[in-house]
Amino acid sequence: MKDIKPYIDQHKDRFINELVELLKIPSISADAAYKNDVLKTADAVKTALEKAGCDNVEICETPGYPIVYGEKIIDKNLPTVLVYGHYDVQPADPIELWDSPPFEPVIKKTDKHPDGAIFARGACDDKGQMYMHVKAMEFMTETNQLPCNVKFMIEGEEEVGSESLSWYVKRNQDKLANDVILISDTGMISNTQPSITTGLRGLSYVEVEVTGPNRDLHSGLYGGAVANPINILTKMIASLHDENNHITIPGFYDKVEELSLDERAEMAKAPFSLDAYKSALDIDEVYGEDGYTTNERNSIRPTLDVNGIWGGYTGEGAKTVIASKAYAKISMRLVPNQDWVEITELFTKHFESIAPKAVTIKVTPHHGGQGYVTPTDNIGYKAANKAYTETFGVQAIPQRSGGSIPIVALFEDELKSKTILMGFGLDSDAIHSPNEHYGIFNYLKGIETIPLFYKYFAEMTM
Repeated sequence: MKDIKPYIDQHKDRFINELVELLKIPSISADAAYKNDVLKTADAVKTALEKAGCDNVEICETPGYPIVYGEKIIDKNLPTVLVYGHYDVQPADPIELWDSPPFEPVIKKTDKHPDGAIFARGACDDKGQMYMHVKAMEFMTETNQLPCNVKFMIEGEEEVGSESLSWYVKRNQDKLANDVILISDTGMISNTQPSITTGLRGLSYVEVEVTGPNRDLHSGLYGGAVANPINILTKMIASLHDENNHITIPGFYDKVEELSLDERAEMAKAPFSLDAYKSALDIDEVYGEDGYTTNERNSIRPTLDVNGIWGGYTGEGAKTVIASKAYAKISMRLVPNQDWVEITELFTKHFESIAPKAVTIKVTPHHGGQGYVTPTDNIGYKAANKAYTETFGVQAIPQRSGGSIPIVALFEDELKSKTILMGFGLDSDAIHSPNEHYGIFNYLKGIETIPLFYKYFAEMTM
């Protein structure tokens, strides 16, 4: 394959400017107020795929936001790569914590990104990483070096559970047939040490509602005489972990995969500085389940976290009130073998059982997905490793991620193919947080590396 570096050097400014324009569109799938912006982004992705050389591009309607599908089939006897990404983004709240407006991208240098990084919501998750694949496709078609058939499936609901994607995949198995699925929605260890994500945690996401009296009450007249839903909710949540930070839901750990000491020792070989980790987060000490390291806690162990909690009066000044209701949003990250539907049922049963009779409980499941582990001895992994090794000069390290991409398990069930997770983001890129950003180096290095995956995958498959 002809060296891509001169092509990147020639078109670098355009590549960056195109991404910046995409990042300006607030495609927030969780908020219906941004519906038109989400649809506008789908149109922009369709146009980009057409310009990159796809022969057939279409916006496929679903019960929710559309799927952007594109393909270039050069020879049915050649292997086919299916590229997945998403064009929706997380809400930008809290806006006041951003150093610059979340949908007005700016480029700034940071300690981790001396060449500069693009600061904007969606920069790393996932518009920047998704768009690398579009530009890699452009290079391969423009230089007549595409060694495989390519299909793109870019969705608009990843940040809200990918419900419509599941609907679409189940109805389009022949259309989406492939030999490997390629995703860049994960990270790597550092800009000098690439890694390939080989494991993802599953997810169960619920909202809980605690109701006490039939209206808000004066805390002086009724305090101490009726149940306070906020007090009770906080006690119930606190009881979900014991003194060792072990989750107390009966049956929660029954199917948890326990890695051997040898497997844990292999994981420990990945470069990691606990001091640097604490410094980056401005914390004095880490915190988590006893008996496991930080990297084990955030990858191979299940978790339960409160993502939001509210109720009563939160405005300026004082209002002496006992709220009628209190709410919380709770996510549980799951490891392989834990079924998210079963865990949701276990949570619901337990949460209802620990509530005092003075309140009523409602648990509303939002979305979830299964965990996933991909083997390191398949052709896709080997091709990705060779690609990383060529562009970074060192072999990639296999690494399990604490994050969740529920559709990966769906792809294996429905399309019967393995997924390769070639991420180029860094842990410091603040995805889902204020000041999300993506390094210029990482963006361009992804465009450089991805075509080599196609090259080596084709060579190993044929």
